[in-house]
Amino acid sequence: MLLAAGCGVSEDKADPGAREIVYATAKDINDMNPHLYPGSMAAQGMIYESLIEKTESGFAPLLAESWEVSDDGLAYTFHLRQGVTFHDGAPFNAEAVKKNIDAVQANAERHAWIKLSAKLKQVEVLDEHTVRLELSEPYAPTLLELSMTRPYVFLSPNDFKDGGTKDGVQGHDGTGPYRLAEQKQDQYAVFEANEDYWAGAPAVKRITAKVLPTGETTLLALQKGEVNFLFTDDRGADSLDVEAMQSLVDTGKYQLLRSKPMNTKLIAANSSRADSPVGERAVREALWHAVDRDTIAGTLLHGTETPAEALFSPNTPYADLDLPKRAYDLKRAAELLEEAGWKQGDGGVRTKAGKPLALQLVYDAASLSQKTEAELIQSAGASIGMKLELVGEPSPSLAARRASGDYDLLFNQTWGLAYDPQSTIASFTAESSYRHTTSGIERAEELYAEIEEAARTTDEAARKQLYRDILKTVHDEAVFIPISHGGVTVVAPSDLDGVAFKQTQFELPFEQMKFR
Repeated sequence: MLLAAGCGVSEDKADPGAREIVYATAKDINDMNPHLYPGSMAAQGMIYESLIEKTESGFAPLLAESWEVSDDGLAYTFHLRQGVTFHDGAPFNAEAVKKNIDAVQANAERHAWIKLSAKLKQVEVLDEHTVRLELSEPYAPTLLELSMTRPYVFLSPNDFKDGGTKDGVQGHDGTGPYRLAEQKQDQYAVFEANEDYWAGAPAVKRITAKVLPTGETTLLALQKGEVNFLFTDDRGADSLDVEAMQSLVDTGKYQLLRSKPMNTKLIAANSSRADSPVGERAVREALWHAVDRDTIAGTLLHGTETPAEALFSPNTPYADLDLPKRAYDLKRAAELLEEAGWKQGDGGVRTKAGKPLALQLVYDAASLSQKTEAELIQSAGASIGMKLELVGEPSPSLAARRASGDYDLLFNQTWGLAYDPQSTIASFTAESSYRHTTSGIERAEELYAEIEEAARTTDEAARKQLYRDILKTVHDEAVFIPISHGGVTVVAPSDLDGVAFKQTQFELPFEQMKFR
């Protein structure tokens, strides 16, 4: 997914706000119902807001000015910001909060991936600007899941359809810095500044999302000046040639900015496949030693990502751990296989008990980099007697394989900030996600119990220790073989100030941007 944004050059140099931002998106912004998932998160982030916001230093007020959590972890009381209105003029108050959260909960099955949806018992209005959420059991990630781009964000109740949102909405009036003014499917969408925004009207008054193919078409649009701001999230880092981006910066008209790491690209190894070599820890460890992360990050990805030594980057909450490193070392990889009984056979492929050391590695055929990375790993594998069959398939096929367990090895990635580490770790137990990756390890049941306890405990020190144990277990078992840490890359006009990053890879704070 790649977003390229550009600022149409205005003749009105006296008014920087007259300069329009036009960003090119590979897909239509789609349905802007904030309680469902087809819509563009970058677009929704401009329109809708949550009660609180996740920042590098912790949680910060947004639509709630303050909050308290009961000692037993079952009640969250929020004191709402006063004087806030939706784009249609309707008041934002406790009743609006209750109606929105109740609307989300009415479709709780659709939101099963977010565990709060199964633990939220009721929403109680205490007064016009105070609301309390009651849980069935303590759930540590509650504040985090309330801070996400969706689904716990707020739409004017006037836009509800038949009293809810699960069957569609009649409008898209949020409380955010921009309002959706016009949308023409598969062509463009226009966002206009909310002049009544509670935090002050944005400096840039108009943003247009224009649907353009990624790659060469986007590059040409940048070169022509039709767009001149490039925003790539984790999935789009290889969708535009890095050298092309640098050539734009070299003109002096653009600046290049990169966020801290926000996600990890990895190979998931199916430990549950007892009939496959991948079920052996020694085989997984050997493959880990056969991945040349420095070459992948520095050469294949042109330095846009950094080599990953563990499942999460150290700047991820709870993940700054001193875990043993497994460096690129083909000699050590061969030794591990030899020690595990995998002997060199005919044709250079090792065998054990008559079974060849042959595995299938599935990659996303739509990725410009995964095939090249897979070929590099395949070559290294061959040098240690491991045969890797490469299979390129569409992204939905990879997701289906992951859910069914029909894989030895497949490329994947963590959920990324702000979902990491809790959402990725929770997915270790999910049949639709990484259950097959983790279920074959020796301590699987103990691991799953620790994951449940980490989500339940209200003791921060205990949760920190649990996350340490969980991450050490999957690291030791080598079921998630890390490749590189990625984030957000921005190429922006050199005279655009306020370009910054949120604690999410899917949004940028456009409301903070201002032309000099």
